[in-house]
Amino acid sequence: MAYRKVCDSQGGPMVGEVLHCSAALDLDWDLDKEELQEPGASRERMQMQHVERQRSGCSEPGPRADPELMEPIQPSVSVSPHGRFERLQEDPNYISHFTRAPGHKGQRPLHCFLLRYFLAGVGLFVLGLVIGWLTHTPIVKPSNPPSDNSDLLEDLLKGITADKIDALQRSFSSQSDDSEEARARYLYRQWVGLGLTDVRLSNHSVLLSLPGSKPSTITDRSSHQCFLANGVPCDQRVPYDVSKQQFSYAAYSAVGSLQGELVDVQYGSVDDLRRARLNLTNPIAVVKLGQAPLLYKLSLLSELGFGGALLYIDPCDAPPGRHTWHQAFRVTLNPGGNPANAEVWREAGGRLTSLLVQPISTVLAKMLLSSPSAGQGDSCVPLAMPPNTERKKITLTIGNQLSYKKIYNVVGYLKGRRNPDRYVLVGSRHDSDQGGGASAIMNQLIAALTEQTKRGWVPDRTTVFCSWGGSALGNIGSFEWGKDNSVVLKSSAVAYISLNSPVRGTETLRATASPTLLQLTTDIQRRQLLSCIRGGNCPGPNVSSLQLPGDVNFFANQLAVPTVEFAFEQTKAEEATSFLSEAQFSAESPQTLDPLFKFHETIAKMTAEAILRLVNDPVLPFYPLDIALDVQNKLKDNGAVSQALLTSASSLRDHAAFFQSESMRPANDPKERDPAHLRMLNDVLRDLEKSFILTHTPPGVYRNLLYSLPGKTPQFSVLRFSEEVVLHCNVSTSKAKRNSAVLCHSTVNQSLSVILRAIRSAERLLCFGLDLFENDQK
Repeated sequence: MAYRKVCDSQGGPMVGEVLHCSAALDLDWDLDKEELQEPGASRERMQMQHVERQRSGCSEPGPRADPELMEPIQPSVSVSPHGRFERLQEDPNYISHFTRAPGHKGQRPLHCFLLRYFLAGVGLFVLGLVIGWLTHTPIVKPSNPPSDNSDLLEDLLKGITADKIDALQRSFSSQSDDSEEARARYLYRQWVGLGLTDVRLSNHSVLLSLPGSKPSTITDRSSHQCFLANGVPCDQRVPYDVSKQQFSYAAYSAVGSLQGELVDVQYGSVDDLRRARLNLTNPIAVVKLGQAPLLYKLSLLSELGFGGALLYIDPCDAPPGRHTWHQAFRVTLNPGGNPANAEVWREAGGRLTSLLVQPISTVLAKMLLSSPSAGQGDSCVPLAMPPNTERKKITLTIGNQLSYKKIYNVVGYLKGRRNPDRYVLVGSRHDSDQGGGASAIMNQLIAALTEQTKRGWVPDRTTVFCSWGGSALGNIGSFEWGKDNSVVLKSSAVAYISLNSPVRGTETLRATASPTLLQLTTDIQRRQLLSCIRGGNCPGPNVSSLQLPGDVNFFANQLAVPTVEFAFEQTKAEEATSFLSEAQFSAESPQTLDPLFKFHETIAKMTAEAILRLVNDPVLPFYPLDIALDVQNKLKDNGAVSQALLTSASSLRDHAAFFQSESMRPANDPKERDPAHLRMLNDVLRDLEKSFILTHTPPGVYRNLLYSLPGKTPQFSVLRFSEEVVLHCNVSTSKAKRNSAVLCHSTVNQSLSVILRAIRSAERLLCFGLDLFENDQK
């Protein structure tokens, strides 16, 4: 059997089935065509044949389903090369015998021949023993690998300590050059030194929106008072410092000056907009962050004819310890990636929105709304413009500037053995202003895992460590890398573990995961909390499937890769505080947030356990039943849901339960672990979430149906917004713009139809998976 490596020597985008492999890293194999045509049982196991299953109810009577009604199913039935080559490797129990009778010129006595053969046989036997002993005894005996996963996990976690993370963070912070390029190059050197088999440093020239040479201002036309975004009068400010304005602007806002009346629209929901009087010209909205994605709110305002928006955080929503009264913040209007490559940018003539958008401090919002004083805590009174109050007329001036700059990504690989072309991605960020302790945790994880490989452990799957650049202005680095490598990632990415902002507070430990990984995430959180930081006062598991901010967006939302993130936060749990993470404040140093680095240690250990399970478990720790239960839960108590949809959801649950019980066979019994069968089974588990990707959603809402928006009642996000569509279209008075067709024609019935197609697509994939067990038994 012949095989050859396939490599991308240039380090550019992936081609075929290769993910930046090099001469030192064999990430894929290309089998010769004649080998793929071998008959026999091995080929039969490589094919997923649909079999009539009366006991599972997976038969499909009637005409074949329309392929447009469901997402493509990618069974990925290719067999791992190691699965086929294992039988051809050297076997210590195999002895090759080859004899040849020598010719003789003369006659010899019979007993001489017998004696000679006897002595020769004894000599060969002894020589074989010596050679075998020398062959199987290394000159330097390596450390024995852990006997099982529990021992390996224990050793791995022992190598992760708060002191080590502290030292790594101090080293990272001590660099004299604080630019993104310097940080990326530092990480590159660190990862190479820690022993990763292949590390790549790449850059992208992207369009960034940065503060201009002059600050943005808000001028009250009646009093002629001019204010900066933080509420300080323009004539009292210190000399303008561009570096200090990095956290008081809206990246990719429209620029210029606008005169208009202020309109209090509260959180910018459709109900809030209905209550506002909108018979104005170029009104400027005063909007609170929270309850819904910012991009969704701005799309409504744009269609209703608003010319600008002032954003603020209500003090009643602010998390404990976050003082927003005199502090502006930064937001980005970039949905992801390099805006210069986006279709909407080109169609709109070089801008993402027609609105002039500016974040402001709470004290300035209070003054502009003429709102009475507000307290905090239980007696807090939300900011609002009093009834019958004369609206202020202002002039909003924004002077942001666009410029092309380079952002950098660092990507390193820890190669797997049996399935090197199956990737577990671990992502963090190295932005100079938002990196936090993520890079230190990442380096500690790499050090701990490579230390285990030096002791003899080799993972089953490949771990891809990623440190992204350009995260703060729209996750640019991760989007560009993901798009360049999307062909391979769609068929080979197993999971994405996020370290976007691991310690952003010390009050609440939260875990966010797609439904596929809810059970694994809960198990890890429960186990780690047994030795929690507060001396026994441990909270229970806190796991949800909410939309995740940060670089996880592309992988969860565009590729439907199962994701998980552990983080400590300091925020409330009410719905009003959701999406407050869209506001970016000047980050506190990790030493200030967590002086002992115990919170960082906890996140690192939980992340390490997730990595170990995902790269080592023979059967991926994915639970399809959790997806089915999540679907049923979101449809519960919804009067608009049809009986057909409820029946399909129930059927999905039945098939998911049966498939999950069948997948436990190879998970628990090594005798069931045929390599080809395992590979196809894991591909079914991995691809299940792909059935729930939508083509269109409102701005800021995930295309992946399985992620929900915060709320007291679980609900599909597309259903929540489709219920607002009729109200929105009735309120709309402006000419339809780019998103109006999607918003005004996405009725509730159409949304339910989309959900039904997704459920049926997932059910078909499970049926194909159940056929694996049927064919395997035959």
